[in-house]
Formats: sequence, structure tokens, C-alpha cells
Amino acid sequence: MSEKRLLGVFAHPDDEGLISGALLQYNTSGVETGLIYATRGEVGEIADPALATPENLGQVREGEMRAAADILGVANLWFLGYRDSGMAGTPENNDPRSLVRASAADAIGKLVTIIREFRPQVMITFDETGGYGHPDHIAIYQYATGAFHAAADGVQYPELGPAHAVSKLYYSSFARRQVLMMVDWLQSQNSESVFTDLDPNQFGLADDQISVVLDVERWHETKVRSWAMHRTQLGSGATLSRLPEDLQRKWRSTEYYQLATSRVGPDVIGENDLFARVP
Repeated sequence: MSEKRLLGVFAHPDDEGLISGALLQYNTSGVETGLIYATRGEVGEIADPALATPENLGQVREGEMRAAADILGVANLWFLGYRDSGMAGTPENNDPRSLVRASAADAIGKLVTIIREFRPQVMITFDETGGYGHPDHIAIYQYATGAFHAAADGVQYPELGPAHAVSKLYYSSFARRQVLMMVDWLQSQNSESVFTDLDPNQFGLADDQISVVLDVERWHETKVRSWAMHRTQLGSGATLSRLPEDLQRKWRSTEYYQLATSRVGPDVIGENDLFARVP
């Protein structure tokens, strides 16, 4: 194993798009990376009926994720086995197999097992809004945050291996100014988005919340190639795909991270390294 390891914890295949630039940047510099998915995205879109059916969508999306991971250079993938809960207010929220119906102790325990085995110094998950309020995004934010603390405490889950204290936990999201720019442009085109029925001022990171800014423009084409592996999710309704090419490139070329908890001292606002001060 590499001495430095980075672990992303997300809800569905394709969520890693938020941090794909970081994955590429750190893989290139010798950091070992891993991704955890709570579900296989069984309730996601099917852009083309030839690609999948509702019955096999989860299996297809796992395959898409593995293809994307190959492009990103991520060799370590885990699936927790919960079912996609769907968007807020949909019948899938009530499925007992869904992530939002999971026992917190069970979900955190599964994450603790992986953290103690993989032993990352840096963890990344969603912020408290889940990007745009998706129930599974919010649930995995809660469970990942709980697991960050529990993994370091040998009294909790002692049967799951030696305790491991991750140095830093980051929340990944859009910058709020990005969200507002996107919403303004889409409104000017009379086009809807995931934020149509929401207050965009409540989502994304405000400037004073952004700890780390990564310029990942050099990885833009590779990010696009990895995202293109998620073929079932690339319908014309995808919000980002409705923006002009120059705005899409601008959106993908910078990634934003909020330091949630650090055991190695605080980040300086505007830091450009997720591993700063990690021994």
C-alpha cells in the first residue's frame, strides 16, 4: 500500500464526479485511492432503454462505475449493499432495503470496517445538504461523519479491527456561486434543474466555508471520459449537460472542499492540498 490514502464515501455510482479531479491528481502523485458506494443506484434514470431495465439497473450501474474507476485510476471499490432510496417524497423512500431506512449502527459499522482496513488519512463525503437535498446523499453524509469518529475509537465496534484515526474529513460540494450561476443561466433559458423547487442560496459552499480549492483543469478531458462511462445517467435532462460547453468546462475545472474535522490542525482558507499537514 502507498503511505498516503484517500477515501471517498458516496451514495450512488457517478457521485464521485464531485471529486474526480482530486482522484486523478492524487493518484498521479502516488496516493492510493478508494471509493465506497452505499447503493448501486437502482432507482436512477435510464437514459436509453437499450442500456438497462429497472430490474437490472443496479448491476449495470456497478459495471459503469468500475469502468469509470479504471479511467480515474481507483483500484479500491466497495458497495455497502443498500438500495437506492430515490428522490425525496417518492415511494422508494419506504423500501426497508433503502439507505434511508438503514440502521445507523449497521451503516456506520460497515464503513468502520472499511476505514480500519484501508486506513486512509483523508476522507471525503457530501456536505449536510447532500449537494441538492437527495435523501441518500444526506444519509451517507451522516453515516460517513459518524464512521470518521467511530473508527478512531477502539471502544466502538471493537470486533471490527484495530482503531484508525483518519487525519481529515472533508465535505465536497459545489461553490454556492457556481450554483447561482447555473440556476441563473438555466432560468434565462426557461430550463428546469434539480434546484427548480429549491432555494439555491441554501446549497453549495459559501466562500467562507471553502477550505481547499483544487484547480483540476488539466484533468478536464479525463473527467469527462470517466463521467461518460455512466451511460444510463446521461440523458438530455442531466442538469450540467444543459449548460454551454464553456460553462461546463468552468464548472468541472475547479473542485471545492470544506474541512469538517481535522486531527492535524486547521486548513488555511483557500488551501490547495487535501493532504496539507498530514504527516
